[in-house]
Amino acid sequence: MAQDPKAAAEVEAAPPASKKKLIIIIAAVLLLGGGGGGAAWFFTQGKADHKKEEAKHAEPAKAPVFLTLDTFTVNLQPDPDEKFLQVDISLQVASPEAAEAIKLHMPAVKNRLLLLLTSKTATEISTVEGKQELSNEIVEEIKRPFAADAKPQEVLDVFFTSFVVQ
Repeated sequence: MAQDPKAAAEVEAAPPASKKKLIIIIAAVLLLGGGGGGAAWFFTQGKADHKKEEAKHAEPAKAPVFLTLDTFTVNLQPDPDEKFLQVDISLQVASPEAAEAIKLHMPAVKNRLLLLLTSKTATEISTVEGKQELSNEIVEEIKRPFAADAKPQEVLDVFFTSFVVQ
């Protein structure tokens, strides 16, 4: 078999070129795969780490602190009939310390609420809006400092747990 020397040289030269292409293709695939995997890890782990940081910085939710007052039974202003109000009130305060501060001044709290409640008519407090306005007025009354140099009470909200007008 006679071989052409040029053909033999081409055959021998072909394998090294295809090995170079193969190495370049493998390197490109590895780079792309590594880059894609790195990007996937960054986007999935980066968000998870960010959420973990947010969770660490967020304060745990505090349990609400409520202070239940005694039942109030008062005569309302006549319009035109005489009626009375019987109401149970719970205060939501900022902390247990705020609840204790209000308990220390309970006679003053009751006095303020009695004066406020007896100034109302049945018509004023019979609607939802009237009850909400009364609730806001109660918050303002209890927030007022008990002494001239004292700071206001930390009352967040007022809840009526019973409300009867007769």
